[in-house]
Amino acid sequence: MKKNKIVVLGAGESGAGAAVLAKVKGFDVFVSDMSSIKDKYKKMLDEYAIAWEENKHTHECIMDADEVVKSPGIPDTAPLIVALKEKGTPIISEIEFAGRYTDARMICITGSNGKTTTTLLTYHILKSAGLKVGLAGNVGQSLAYQVAVSDNDYYVVELSSFQLDNMYDFKADIAVLLNITPDHLDRYDYKMENYIDSKFRITRNQTSEDAFVYWNDDPVINEKLRSLRLNSQVYPFSETPEPQSRAYTQDHKVVINTPNDVFTMDEDELALPGRHNLYNSLAAGISANLLHIEKEDIRRALSSFQAVEHRLEPVATVKGVRFINDSKATNVNSCWYALESMDTPVVLILGGKDKGNDYTEIEQLVHNKVKAIVCMGVDNTPLHAFFDGKVARIEDAGSMQEAVDKAYAMATAGDTVLLSPCCASFDLFKSYEDRGAQFKECVRNL
Repeated sequence: MKKNKIVVLGAGESGAGAAVLAKVKGFDVFVSDMSSIKDKYKKMLDEYAIAWEENKHTHECIMDADEVVKSPGIPDTAPLIVALKEKGTPIISEIEFAGRYTDARMICITGSNGKTTTTLLTYHILKSAGLKVGLAGNVGQSLAYQVAVSDNDYYVVELSSFQLDNMYDFKADIAVLLNITPDHLDRYDYKMENYIDSKFRITRNQTSEDAFVYWNDDPVINEKLRSLRLNSQVYPFSETPEPQSRAYTQDHKVVINTPNDVFTMDEDELALPGRHNLYNSLAAGISANLLHIEKEDIRRALSSFQAVEHRLEPVATVKGVRFINDSKATNVNSCWYALESMDTPVVLILGGKDKGNDYTEIEQLVHNKVKAIVCMGVDNTPLHAFFDGKVARIEDAGSMQEAVDKAYAMATAGDTVLLSPCCASFDLFKSYEDRGAQFKECVRNL
């Protein structure tokens, strides 16, 4: 009897993991990547005797697939994907595929900003409480690989809109939606509604036994909720008490109300500073409380968590000038949070691959706090079109070294040089991590 054939497109963390799970489950597996495959993933595929190719897509080896697992980085407009859809071949995400083979409880987190911090914080709480928990999605190991080789009772999964787009039967036991602001609109026909719909796929297939956790003051979320009928129980959170809110701060205390349980702790005990991190802590706290984790374990974890690299990460102070690495700010709203938390004059390093950004959101904060801007990208035209004349000085840089040198020259003691680019990194850097690492190295060499 012929085995069903699974073709995996893309051999990064998610693709290699999906291939291993498919092989373990008895499928005929073929992996194809238009780029070169990292050595560690080649080794993984070879260990499981999985056929693979790199730097090409062999059409005949792909088009006979019974099902395709697609890397989230491949757009639906790619010619190969269009051809597969025309043939009627099912195309799913690695998360969708992994979900078929585990009964573990899924705590899934999305949002335009804050999802990595919230995911890592939630994982930290569960792990510290002694649960058998895996970290997956955009962080940690591939969910599919963990399902193939381990036996966890819980997974905390960070989900991008790209991953959500190819999920159909997967269900989150706890779905967290932190916020929605314009991002990745180039992948959504520059239509905000398409991006919103993608984010709300996190509630797909939820039942009355499941929970939907969201920020109560997000106008985009609230507008969408008016047109939806959710089956899940809802747990909104807000900075201060509101009629619907189940988590908030009051009298300098964090309060989390879930059925038959109330959790409180002093707000100043939270490890993560800033209003945006308060929201992240409230979302993680609700999830932990819903899982009936001991209050003392939640309190201890929320007060001991270490901040995420490349997110408002202090680097150094050089001759009175403070340098902050916020390379993970790949959209305008992330930069808004960074600027909102600044209490000194700012020299702001912006730029990269513009995704159809609207910089109006940070205009007032730039006016109030930013003394100079360094535009760092291959094409800085959109930045100049918006910011020219709105700050005293604006200069271009074609590399991280040039950007740091120019920013340092424009700063004086007591200022902050903030790398918070608003843009994707792929014009000059391999990733936002590479961008942040180069920033830190340049700063430390000053």
